[in-house]
Amino acid sequence: MEVIVNKVSDWGFDKQNQAINPYLPSWEYIPDGEPYVFGDRVYVYGSHDRFRGNAYCLKDYVCWSAPVDDLSDWRCEGTIYKKIQDPMNRDGHMCLYAPDVTVGPDGRYYLYYVLDKVPVVSVAVCDTPAGTYEFYGYVHYFDGTRLGEKETDEPQFDPGVLTEGKRTYLYTGFCAIGDKSRSGPMVTILGEDMLTLEEGPVTIAPSEPYSNGSGYEGHAFFEAPSMRKIGDTYYFIYSSIKMHELCYATSKNPVKGFTYGGVIISNNDLHIDSYKPADKPMYYGGNNHGSIVEIKGKWYIFYHRHTDGTNFSRQGCMEEITILEDGTILQSEMTTSGANGGPLKGQGTFPAYLACNLFCKEEAFYTGGPGLFMDCRFPKITQDGKDGDEETGYIANMQDGANAGFKYFDCRGICSVSVSVRGYCNGEFLVKTAWDGPVLGTIPVVSSNIWVVYTSEITIPDGIHALYLEYSGTGGANLKAFTLKKEE
Repeated sequence: MEVIVNKVSDWGFDKQNQAINPYLPSWEYIPDGEPYVFGDRVYVYGSHDRFRGNAYCLKDYVCWSAPVDDLSDWRCEGTIYKKIQDPMNRDGHMCLYAPDVTVGPDGRYYLYYVLDKVPVVSVAVCDTPAGTYEFYGYVHYFDGTRLGEKETDEPQFDPGVLTEGKRTYLYTGFCAIGDKSRSGPMVTILGEDMLTLEEGPVTIAPSEPYSNGSGYEGHAFFEAPSMRKIGDTYYFIYSSIKMHELCYATSKNPVKGFTYGGVIISNNDLHIDSYKPADKPMYYGGNNHGSIVEIKGKWYIFYHRHTDGTNFSRQGCMEEITILEDGTILQSEMTTSGANGGPLKGQGTFPAYLACNLFCKEEAFYTGGPGLFMDCRFPKITQDGKDGDEETGYIANMQDGANAGFKYFDCRGICSVSVSVRGYCNGEFLVKTAWDGPVLGTIPVVSSNIWVVYTSEITIPDGIHALYLEYSGTGGANLKAFTLKKEE
């Protein structure tokens, strides 16, 4: 075993034009992503969590974008809208929940959102996709009453918007399990001014209490409505009562006739049985929100994962999806390679926060669930410093039996594996190419208050593989990075 002491900054990560998950820097927390292609760039609009935050969506809206021909090259467009710009929130006491954006008949960009303590939909507008948006108004009836404030209205939540010609379809809703006061996701048709109701609201799918016999059983609507159109078919994407999954339903009409289709992604990889049992969680799941987009002939699902052992520091991820000729969307795995279009190069140094699988001996389906949020036994992706510090993330508290999984790498001639570890630990990391596969080699580690690099000669067979690093020993190891080295 070779031991080398390095500073954290020495563990640089050269992506080499490879797309990874999470697709944004590890210190950026953008959940609820709504992706769109405008011109030659893809833009993502989402909420903005705070590292170590005490609630969802505490920060102002920012926008990130990437060239459509290089999904590894994301840049921050800056703050596009501040929560204090809404006239109801001048003191900033309310949070900006999940937004959506659409291009209106006038060619301008309209941002729809809901503040966390009111039942109405606010709208802001901008001349460009990621410029500074200005408050525009509230969605309302012809008499001026705001949608959500009529006695017969259900509260508005998580607006999703789709514009066709001079009509804009506004989809909203939040329906908890057992709440019979919520009928399901709603659609409202807005006029050319992007604010005034012309039709609706009407319910397009059932909430859980009304789902028996509907085809939505077990996957009824919870929140996060989003609409996309592919050919002549409307795809309604939403978060189900399971929370961790994004599902879809289809119709030939944007306001009725939606039939449940299936699960697109689960942020703990539930239902996937290609590499593990279908009911085994491979990450700590939680609420989910996102949508699909076509980029240069390929379709992708944008979603988010939870970090820091809480619900309140979520990171955006994306996966390529397969849409069959009959319109069926197959469920995608969570991966490290994301939108790369294939496995990552199986050599070089990779930060540990890229783990798409993270679990220990005791299974847990949800972040912040019973025995998890208050329990120090579970590993978590976190960072040093405070919110806003551009500190590279790492995996904290890997105790005996904890696994970090990374998928996938094209390995050729790998002869050694290194890990960068810190913490009060004495044991070893087991190197595997499957979570339940044989151990290819071990890397002993010892207690240290600084990051230390440990290397062992380990041969990984040539081919496309996952990589699993399992800690075996006492104490808790923090994993910063790992290196795959080829024969020279």
